[in-house]
Amino acid sequence: MQGKPLEGKVALVTGAGRGIGREIALRLARDGATIIAHYAHSNAGADETVSEIEAGGGRAIAYQADIAKRPEVVAMFERIDRDPGRLDIVVNNSGVQAGGPLAELRDEDVDYVFGVNVFGPLYIASEAAKRLPDGGRIINFASTLAKYPVAGSGLYSAAKCAVQSFTESWARELGAHNITVNTVIPGATSPGMMDASPEYRGFFENASPFKRIGRADEIAAVVAFFASPEASWVSGTHIVANGAANT
Repeated sequence: MQGKPLEGKVALVTGAGRGIGREIALRLARDGATIIAHYAHSNAGADETVSEIEAGGGRAIAYQADIAKRPEVVAMFERIDRDPGRLDIVVNNSGVQAGGPLAELRDEDVDYVFGVNVFGPLYIASEAAKRLPDGGRIINFASTLAKYPVAGSGLYSAAKCAVQSFTESWARELGAHNITVNTVIPGATSPGMMDASPEYRGFFENASPFKRIGRADEIAAVVAFFASPEASWVSGTHIVANGAANT
């Protein structure tokens, strides 16, 4: 792993057991980082991510937490303090979708979507801010649905708008400590949430002039840039990675 841009760094990737989160973990590991592969429920998936990284000569460890619950986030960071004992990069990738027609609003959907998509990144970043060293990175995830909301996506779209606001505020606060904060805004991507909604795939393919949806490794490449030394003067920004799709 010598000569890699993230050699000696430790990266926490939330939701690293599958989809975009796994690709991010694998990419940052190839770039030299030790990976903390967070998972909420996909224990087997996180173990597969760890095994794949280790097979490639890297180091990774899987930690579980429901990031919507602050005590569990605190407990996870206490484990990080013990092993690997430092933290340089945080990728707030975890996200969930739920909801539907406004007239059918359910309290459990509100709690679920805002718990994972808003409170989760907030709790993670709060603990990370106590630990990240000079040159640290926080990389948040929003969605093009924040810019192009569709009917029934109000909860998810609003949550992702909140994340973008977090990014801009935290960048100004943490810049004084030489910590950058940025947002990746993916469009429809596979593997990812799009795989759970095959009926919409054609719609999103046709929305891009490339006539396809994104690949998870293409999103991971944007994360890798934000995490790299080359992005030291990039903070408070949002990169849209959706193949110029108009929705």
